[in-house]
Amino acid sequence: MIQSMTGYGKAVLQLPTKKVTIEIKSLNSKNLDLNVRIPSYYKEKELAVRKKLAKALVRGKVDFSIFVEMTADETSTSINKGVVNEYMQQLRNVVQTGASSDVELLKMAIKMPDALKTAREELDENEWLLIDKNIDTAIVEIVQYRKDEAASLEVDFKERVANISRYLEEVKALDGDRIENVKTRLKKAIDDLKVDTDNNRFEQELIYYLEKLDINEEKVRLANHLDYFLKTLASEDSNGKKLGFIIQEIGREINTTGSKANFAPMQKAVIQMKNELEQIKEQILNVL
Repeated sequence: MIQSMTGYGKAVLQLPTKKVTIEIKSLNSKNLDLNVRIPSYYKEKELAVRKKLAKALVRGKVDFSIFVEMTADETSTSINKGVVNEYMQQLRNVVQTGASSDVELLKMAIKMPDALKTAREELDENEWLLIDKNIDTAIVEIVQYRKDEAASLEVDFKERVANISRYLEEVKALDGDRIENVKTRLKKAIDDLKVDTDNNRFEQELIYYLEKLDINEEKVRLANHLDYFLKTLASEDSNGKKLGFIIQEIGREINTTGSKANFAPMQKAVIQMKNELEQIKEQILNVL
């Protein structure tokens, strides 16, 4: 079953002192492009998080974020009273007048370096276990999102492959008329020259020319590639790169058929096949 590389997953964890929101977003990319943003006190867990995301998401431009919102009454930041008092005393000495109130001096002092001190929060392993479980929840959500997104793509792919197969049948049906048309045009060109020709030599040259325009191999290979694309699409694994390679081969056979067609009705069918293939190519870039 294929997966899209476009997805979104979210999990929210309410802890006694904080609310933790985990978000994962992904877009299409040739490889895994992983951007992780987490608070500094969780940094030691970043490598493990990256490995978990890489294993689950495989490919795509992935943005992972942990947002922490403090909900407790207590705060880890406090005023460094001794430093602030010293700053205010120095400011009084500078001003040397009673015009400035302590409130104004306090406003200035609180902006000075080290006026505030923040206690560094240490990693709580029990807390991280809860966060890690919610990361798993967000991953499950984004993977499901990717599968749902890919379901519509799969329907579109099958429809367009069926259209290409239908146009291929038209090409097969037109092949007999094409050969007769080529023979007629060549014969008329010879007759217009008004020269005597050796019929045996003409037949030999005609056979040689028609062999160069023969598309039987292209028709067989194109049908095989279309069948292989559908089988790969139905496999358990999502392999967008493999599907992309098959699409290239399909395009090669269609282009060769078009270059050999030399018959307007057949070329029209080939153009329709190319149009369907271009629509697949645009969407296949988003398949994991």
